[in-house]
Amino acid sequence: MRAVLEEIIVTVEPRILHLKLHWKGGDHTALEVVKNRAGQHRWKTDASTEQLIRDLARLLPDGSIASVLNRLGTRTAKGNTWTQQRVCVFRNDHNIPVYRDGERAERGELILHEAASRLGLSKMTVVRLIKDGILPAKQSCVGAPYVIREIDLNRQEVRHAVTNGRAVSQDPRQRSFDYQ
Repeated sequence: MRAVLEEIIVTVEPRILHLKLHWKGGDHTALEVVKNRAGQHRWKTDASTEQLIRDLARLLPDGSIASVLNRLGTRTAKGNTWTQQRVCVFRNDHNIPVYRDGERAERGELILHEAASRLGLSKMTVVRLIKDGILPAKQSCVGAPYVIREIDLNRQEVRHAVTNGRAVSQDPRQRSFDYQ
């Protein structure tokens, strides 16, 4: 660059850098460059991804969080897929505490397979109970585990559904067959 540029003059303002390039042939070029704010850089993860990692960190270890983020097609700020190590570094940079074994149990929360084994049902039957609104559950995002409060397993509607089976659909297009 020294062969073609004689000097660069920079004028600093609070949010903009004004550059004047003096070329060897006598031409001048004026440029304006926006300054990064303090603590900012171009590799910034979306706020929604940060919140999702915060929510998932209360439920899952780092490797499982990476799996959920990759299934969703979410990428790191630099466009990479998520790994256990990248989730760990992200958590540490954003002061997100690590998941501890037994943390959900302390809060009285279960995930799908735990609720299914407690109820003595298959996971798909528990998902149907959730979809029908019989068993309340939360999900941070599609693909994240359902979080079910332990006390909700003892609700009357849930106990009734477990004992009597799932109710038949009220859709008039669905017919029943009588076998002899």
